[in-house]
Amino acid sequence: MRTLIIEDEHGLAAAIADGLAAEGFVADVAHDGPDGLWRALQEPYDVIVLDIMLPGLSGYEVLKRLRHARVWTPVLMLTAKDGEYDEADALDLGADDYLSKPFSFVVLVARLRALLRRGAPARPAVLQAGDLSVDPARRRCHRGEHDIELTAREFALLEYLVRHADDVVGKTDILTHVWDEHFDGDLNIVEVYIGYLRRKIDAPFDRHTIETVRGAGYRLSSGAG
Repeated sequence: MRTLIIEDEHGLAAAIADGLAAEGFVADVAHDGPDGLWRALQEPYDVIVLDIMLPGLSGYEVLKRLRHARVWTPVLMLTAKDGEYDEADALDLGADDYLSKPFSFVVLVARLRALLRRGAPARPAVLQAGDLSVDPARRRCHRGEHDIELTAREFALLEYLVRHADDVVGKTDILTHVWDEHFDGDLNIVEVYIGYLRRKIDAPFDRHTIETVRGAGYRLSSGAG
Protein backbone atom coordinates (compact mmCIF):
# COMPACT_ATOMS: atom_id res chain seq x y z
CA MET A 1 0.00 0.00 0.00
CA ARG A 2 1.59 3.24 -1.13
CA THR A 3 1.50 6.01 1.45
CA LEU A 4 2.55 9.65 1.30
CA ILE A 5 3.71 11.21 4.57
CA ILE A 6 3.71 15.03 4.58
CA GLU A 7 5.41 15.99 7.83
CA ASP A 8 8.05 18.68 8.45
CA GLU A 9 9.52 17.09 11.59
CA HIS A 10 12.20 14.98 9.93
CA GLY A 11 12.63 12.60 12.86
CA LEU A 12 8.92 11.93 13.17
CA ALA A 13 8.48 11.53 9.43
CA ALA A 14 11.35 9.03 9.28
CA ALA A 15 9.97 7.09 12.25
CA ILE A 16 6.53 6.86 10.66
CA ALA A 17 8.01 5.80 7.32
CA ASP A 18 10.20 3.13 8.92
CA GLY A 19 7.32 1.84 11.01
CA LEU A 20 4.99 1.66 8.04
CA ALA A 21 7.63 -0.12 5.97
CA ALA A 22 7.82 -2.77 8.69
CA GLU A 23 4.03 -3.16 8.37
CA GLY A 24 4.22 -3.71 4.62
CA PHE A 25 3.52 -0.17 3.44
CA VAL A 26 5.54 1.68 0.83
CA ALA A 27 6.07 5.18 2.22
CA ASP A 28 7.20 8.37 0.48
CA VAL A 29 7.99 11.47 2.51
CA ALA A 30 7.61 15.20 1.84
CA HIS A 31 8.74 17.80 4.37
CA ASP A 32 6.80 20.85 3.23
CA GLY A 33 3.42 21.76 1.81
CA PRO A 34 4.34 22.51 -1.81
CA ASP A 35 6.35 19.30 -2.24
CA GLY A 36 3.64 17.25 -0.58
CA LEU A 37 0.94 18.78 -2.75
CA TRP A 38 2.96 18.18 -5.92
CA ARG A 39 3.56 14.53 -5.02
CA ALA A 40 -0.09 13.97 -4.09
CA LEU A 41 -1.24 15.45 -7.40
CA GLN A 42 1.28 13.58 -9.53
CA GLU A 43 1.40 10.12 -7.96
CA PRO A 44 -1.36 7.57 -7.25
CA TYR A 45 -1.22 7.09 -3.47
CA ASP A 46 -3.54 4.81 -1.53
CA VAL A 47 -3.55 7.02 1.58
CA ILE A 48 -1.95 10.27 2.76
CA VAL A 49 -0.75 11.22 6.25
CA LEU A 50 -0.84 15.02 6.41
CA ASP A 51 0.38 17.31 9.19
CA ILE A 52 -1.38 20.63 9.69
CA MET A 53 1.63 22.81 10.52
CA LEU A 54 3.82 22.77 7.41
CA PRO A 55 6.19 25.27 5.79
CA GLY A 56 5.22 26.70 2.42
CA LEU A 57 1.58 25.61 2.55
CA SER A 58 -0.37 24.52 5.61
CA GLY A 59 -1.93 21.08 5.75
CA TYR A 60 -5.31 22.81 5.48
CA GLU A 61 -4.29 24.46 2.21
CA VAL A 62 -2.80 21.24 0.83
CA LEU A 63 -6.01 19.38 1.60
CA LYS A 64 -8.17 22.16 0.19
CA ARG A 65 -6.21 22.18 -3.09
CA LEU A 66 -6.32 18.40 -3.37
CA ARG A 67 -10.08 18.30 -3.00
CA HIS A 68 -10.44 21.27 -5.35
CA ALA A 69 -8.45 19.25 -7.90
CA ARG A 70 -10.85 16.33 -7.22
CA VAL A 71 -8.16 14.13 -5.74
CA TRP A 72 -10.13 11.93 -3.34
CA THR A 73 -7.24 9.91 -1.87
CA PRO A 74 -8.08 9.20 1.80
CA VAL A 75 -6.30 11.69 4.09
CA LEU A 76 -5.48 11.23 7.76
CA MET A 77 -4.51 14.56 9.31
CA LEU A 78 -2.15 14.95 12.24
CA THR A 79 -3.47 17.64 14.57
CA ALA A 80 -2.18 19.44 17.66
CA LYS A 81 -2.81 17.93 21.06
CA ASP A 82 -6.34 18.79 22.23
CA GLY A 83 -6.86 20.72 19.01
CA GLU A 84 -10.60 20.15 18.68
CA TYR A 85 -10.94 23.08 16.29
CA ASP A 86 -8.10 21.67 14.19
CA GLU A 87 -10.00 18.41 13.98
CA ALA A 88 -13.29 20.08 13.05
CA ASP A 89 -11.63 22.23 10.39
CA ALA A 90 -9.83 19.20 8.95
CA LEU A 91 -13.04 17.22 8.59
CA ASP A 92 -14.90 20.21 7.13
CA LEU A 93 -12.22 20.56 4.45
CA GLY A 94 -12.49 16.92 3.42
CA ALA A 95 -10.15 14.93 5.67
CA ASP A 96 -11.22 11.33 6.22
CA ASP A 97 -9.75 10.92 9.70
CA TYR A 98 -7.45 12.67 12.16
CA LEU A 99 -5.02 11.76 14.92
CA SER A 100 -3.79 14.07 17.67
CA LYS A 101 -0.10 14.30 18.52
CA PRO A 102 1.45 12.55 20.34
CA PHE A 103 -0.14 9.38 19.04
CA SER A 104 0.30 5.63 19.28
CA PHE A 105 1.89 4.11 16.19
CA VAL A 106 -0.35 1.07 16.62
CA VAL A 107 -3.40 3.34 16.43
CA LEU A 108 -1.98 5.15 13.38
CA VAL A 109 -1.57 1.86 11.51
CA ALA A 110 -5.06 0.73 12.51
CA ARG A 111 -6.56 4.01 11.30
CA LEU A 112 -4.69 3.79 7.99
CA ARG A 113 -5.80 0.21 7.41
CA ALA A 114 -9.39 1.25 8.12
CA LEU A 115 -9.13 4.03 5.53
CA LEU A 116 -7.65 1.61 3.01
CA ARG A 117 -10.51 -0.82 3.55
CA ARG A 118 -12.98 1.97 2.83
CA GLY A 119 -11.02 3.16 -0.19
CA ALA A 120 -11.24 6.55 -1.86
CA PRO A 121 -14.79 7.89 -1.75
CA ALA A 122 -16.67 8.39 -4.96
CA ARG A 123 -16.71 11.89 -6.33
CA PRO A 124 -19.36 13.79 -4.37
CA ALA A 125 -22.38 14.77 -6.38
CA VAL A 126 -22.97 18.39 -7.27
CA LEU A 127 -26.55 19.24 -6.35
CA GLN A 128 -28.56 20.96 -9.07
CA ALA A 129 -31.75 22.96 -9.14
CA GLY A 130 -32.10 24.50 -12.59
CA ASP A 131 -28.98 26.57 -13.20
CA LEU A 132 -28.27 26.75 -9.47
CA SER A 133 -25.53 24.32 -8.43
CA VAL A 134 -24.32 23.47 -4.93
CA ASP A 135 -21.10 21.52 -4.48
CA PRO A 136 -20.94 20.20 -0.88
CA ALA A 137 -17.38 18.86 -1.20
CA ARG A 138 -15.88 22.11 -2.47
CA ARG A 139 -18.31 24.32 -0.54
CA ARG A 140 -19.10 26.29 -3.68
CA CYS A 141 -22.29 27.66 -5.15
CA HIS A 142 -22.94 28.85 -8.70
CA ARG A 143 -25.82 30.37 -10.59
CA GLY A 144 -24.92 29.50 -14.17
CA GLU A 145 -21.36 30.75 -14.61
CA HIS A 146 -21.53 33.13 -11.64
CA ASP A 147 -19.87 32.28 -8.32
CA ILE A 148 -21.99 33.06 -5.27
CA GLU A 149 -20.21 33.69 -1.98
CA LEU A 150 -22.07 32.23 1.00
CA THR A 151 -21.29 32.05 4.70
CA ALA A 152 -21.03 28.60 6.26
CA ARG A 153 -24.56 28.86 7.70
CA GLU A 154 -26.03 30.18 4.45
CA PHE A 155 -24.39 27.34 2.55
CA ALA A 156 -25.71 24.73 5.01
CA LEU A 157 -29.22 26.14 4.70
CA LEU A 158 -29.11 26.20 0.90
CA GLU A 159 -27.71 22.67 0.75
CA TYR A 160 -30.54 21.42 2.96
CA LEU A 161 -33.16 23.15 0.82
CA VAL A 162 -31.70 21.83 -2.44
CA ARG A 163 -31.55 18.30 -1.04
CA HIS A 164 -35.27 18.64 -0.32
CA ALA A 165 -36.17 20.47 -3.52
CA ASP A 166 -39.92 20.76 -4.18
CA ASP A 167 -40.71 19.64 -0.63
CA VAL A 168 -42.08 22.00 1.99
CA VAL A 169 -39.71 22.10 4.96
CA GLY A 170 -40.74 23.70 8.23
CA LYS A 171 -38.72 26.02 10.42
CA THR A 172 -38.30 23.35 13.09
CA ASP A 173 -36.88 20.88 10.56
CA ILE A 174 -34.49 23.51 9.26
CA LEU A 175 -33.32 24.43 12.75
CA THR A 176 -32.73 20.76 13.60
CA HIS A 177 -30.63 20.07 10.51
CA VAL A 178 -28.90 23.39 9.91
CA TRP A 179 -28.54 24.76 13.42
CA ASP A 180 -28.94 22.27 16.25
CA GLU A 181 -31.71 20.05 17.55
CA HIS A 182 -31.36 21.76 20.93
CA PHE A 183 -31.52 25.28 19.49
CA ASP A 184 -33.74 27.34 21.77
CA GLY A 185 -33.41 30.77 20.18
CA ASP A 186 -35.87 32.73 18.08
CA LEU A 187 -37.43 30.69 15.24
CA ASN A 188 -37.31 33.83 13.13
CA ILE A 189 -33.58 33.25 12.64
CA VAL A 190 -34.63 30.93 9.79
CA GLU A 191 -36.60 33.73 8.14
CA VAL A 192 -33.60 36.02 8.48
CA TYR A 193 -31.30 33.55 6.74
CA ILE A 194 -33.84 32.81 4.03
CA GLY A 195 -33.73 36.54 3.36
CA TYR A 196 -29.93 36.46 3.17
CA LEU A 197 -30.09 33.63 0.63
CA ARG A 198 -32.70 35.36 -1.51
CA ARG A 199 -30.52 38.47 -1.71
CA LYS A 200 -27.60 36.36 -2.93
CA ILE A 201 -29.05 33.59 -5.12
CA ASP A 202 -32.20 35.29 -6.44
CA ALA A 203 -32.23 39.08 -6.43
CA PRO A 204 -29.14 39.64 -8.63
CA PHE A 205 -30.54 37.18 -11.19
CA ASP A 206 -34.21 38.23 -11.10
CA ARG A 207 -35.23 34.79 -9.81
CA HIS A 208 -37.67 33.52 -7.18
CA THR A 209 -36.15 30.23 -6.08
CA ILE A 210 -37.38 29.95 -2.50
CA GLU A 211 -41.12 30.10 -1.90
CA THR A 212 -42.64 30.90 1.47
CA VAL A 213 -45.50 28.49 2.19
CA ARG A 214 -47.60 30.35 4.72
CA GLY A 215 -48.04 28.47 7.96
CA ALA A 216 -45.89 25.55 6.76
CA GLY A 217 -42.37 26.66 5.90
CA TYR A 218 -40.35 27.03 2.71
CA ARG A 219 -40.01 25.26 -0.61
CA LEU A 220 -37.13 25.48 -3.08
CA SER A 221 -38.10 24.78 -6.67
CA SER A 222 -36.15 22.06 -8.44
CA GLY A 223 -36.31 24.34 -11.47
CA ALA A 224 -34.71 27.04 -9.30
CA GLY A 225 -36.46 29.78 -11.24
